[in-house]
Amino acid sequence: MFGVEHPIAQGGMMWVGKAELVSAVANAGALGFLTALTQPTPEELTKEIARCRDMTDKPFGVNLTILPSINPPPYAEYRAAIIESGIKIVETAGYKPQEHVDHFKEHDVKVIHKCTAVRHAVSAQKMGVDAISIDGFECAGHPGEDDIPGLILIPAAADKISIPMLASGGFGDGRGLAAALALGADGINMGTRFCATKEAPIHENFKQAMVEADERQTKLIFRTYRNTARVATNAISEEVVKLEREGKPFEEVAHLVKGQRGLEGYESGDTDRGVWSAGMIQGLIHDVPSVGELVDRIIDEADAIITQRLAEMAS
Repeated sequence: MFGVEHPIAQGGMMWVGKAELVSAVANAGALGFLTALTQPTPEELTKEIARCRDMTDKPFGVNLTILPSINPPPYAEYRAAIIESGIKIVETAGYKPQEHVDHFKEHDVKVIHKCTAVRHAVSAQKMGVDAISIDGFECAGHPGEDDIPGLILIPAAADKISIPMLASGGFGDGRGLAAALALGADGINMGTRFCATKEAPIHENFKQAMVEADERQTKLIFRTYRNTARVATNAISEEVVKLEREGKPFEEVAHLVKGQRGLEGYESGDTDRGVWSAGMIQGLIHDVPSVGELVDRIIDEADAIITQRLAEMAS
């Protein structure tokens, strides 16, 4: 459907989904997404799309996430920039995407919508999206408010939808890919694992922090504001959780979680500068390979599991 070789996608990631990473994913035969809102203006997004095209001749897409924001961006203008740049694959996420889906479909853009609940996946299918990315509780970023892990969420969604589906949240190796296929998905979507690669445009300190962390080193913030986000455990996320437990309103934590602080951390190497997204998959990250090495490894592992271990059990 999307013209890629492997059933692996690199979803949108704030400050990380740039041309360096996305082109490497595309060149490895997987599906990468530039993150629209990482670019400060729609005009800059147009330039980033062009820069990515200079680095790969393979398909890639753009992520457009619609979520509550301290300063809401001009979504319609970003959408127009995507369409006018000739992008034919978009990953959408967030609230009430119908307007965006309709506009993209009018211009023959294929849409993958990221969902955190089966009911949202069913709604997205009715909206006319081409594929679903179902995001389990293990994921980095926004896991929703239902707290359903992938082992249940993926097959539950597969039972209800008929369009292709990516499994997202907690994936980083061939075991995960084989498991996702067994649970009814058609491929996997990875975020955190792609951050710990040579091409990811973030400071090496963050990559090493993911290697050193285990599966327990994340925090759920914004729970009390009904906008839960899973981020890495650090001084800032611990402070946010403390303030929430004290019943503080969002206004009293906003200065800690500004996106600019996270960006400054990624650039300076200060892992305690701001909050930064990380999933439970940290517990399965043990090195920082190139994107090409990672994708090849995942495919080889999954193939061996399916054709050897599982085949032997079935014989």
